[in-house]
Amino acid sequence: MVAIICFSLSIYFSYHLIAGPRGYFTLKDNQTQIEKLEEELASLSAEKEHVEKRVVMMRPGSIDRDLLEERIRYTLGYTLEGEYILLQDSL
Repeated sequence: MVAIICFSLSIYFSYHLIAGPRGYFTLKDNQTQIEKLEEELASLSAEKEHVEKRVVMMRPGSIDRDLLEERIRYTLGYTLEGEYILLQDSL
């Protein structure tokens, strides 16, 4: 009788150790998700830095003339004769 109880308890705890909500498989899933989110964070951080650099170049104290001309042409649709404009979705 004691052997059956011990065996049942070991099966119960083994299951929860491997497949339970805090088990091995859940841990691996969480680690995979963390890696994906860290990659996404790195990508978004790089994009944020790029946008911040463009914003700094557009500030009144340090206007970049090329960027200003680019934004004017894009916003107002100005082009020179024989010039083509290729529009992109991102800034």
